[in-house]
Amino acid sequence: MHKPDGEPVRTGRNLPVAIASGVALGALVLLSIYPFSAGFVAITAAATLICLREQNRGLGAHGARLALWPLALGGAAMQVCAYFGGAEWLVGATALTAVGALAWRLRDGAEGYVRDIAASLLALGYIPFLLATWQLLIATPGDGQERLIAFIIVTISSDIGGYFAGILMGRHKMAPVISPNKTWEGFSGSVLACMIAGALTVGLMLDGPVWAGAVLGVAVVLAATVGDLIESLLKRDLGLKDMGRFMPGHGGLLDRVDSLLIAGPVAWIVLSLLVP
Repeated sequence: MHKPDGEPVRTGRNLPVAIASGVALGALVLLSIYPFSAGFVAITAAATLICLREQNRGLGAHGARLALWPLALGGAAMQVCAYFGGAEWLVGATALTAVGALAWRLRDGAEGYVRDIAASLLALGYIPFLLATWQLLIATPGDGQERLIAFIIVTISSDIGGYFAGILMGRHKMAPVISPNKTWEGFSGSVLACMIAGALTVGLMLDGPVWAGAVLGVAVVLAATVGDLIESLLKRDLGLKDMGRFMPGHGGLLDRVDSLLIAGPVAWIVLSLLVP
């Protein structure tokens, strides 16, 4: 594969392995959604535990210690509460988990308390809370499964469109200090791919207006790009290339779901408002 000027494309990853592991993860998600959508609770609960472990590893190298037990138990409970009780139960479970983390750390005394609690509350908001917004999508009466799939398709389209547009035409750096590989050409490819995917999924799967799908695409691509940059900056600050080795060709699970984490609440809000 070559760029328009004849320069060979360097993908920076083992593409066949990355595609195979991504397809395997997608198949697992689909099997958990159909025929019983409640099965997806197990997926996000497991993802919570894996991502917390990855983040604890990264932060631990800098001396911060997460309140892992309260975060793990509370994070899994947040997934259940979001699916069966909606946003109100999710807020309650999040608050109780935060209190549990604050109390758990008391036993180790004052030294490093603020550092550890700040890290724990960051992990709480970044991982189980944002993952639980996926449960709000799938728990929507009537077409929740289709809403979740539409969200995933649109967000993945951002990665695919941006990846290929970036490696083929990328010239102008978007955020060189944070993520040197991101370009404005890649971002344009993400926007186009997301708008097309949003229009098709909302129109065909949710029987909503095409323009609402286009709005969903723009909202998701902005959120997904911010999610990528957030994760890039976290890894840069922690001195890590990848958060883990969970997925061959992708790195850690956090490396794979970073854009999905930030896009989840955005997709839920947009679909709730425009495709009731």
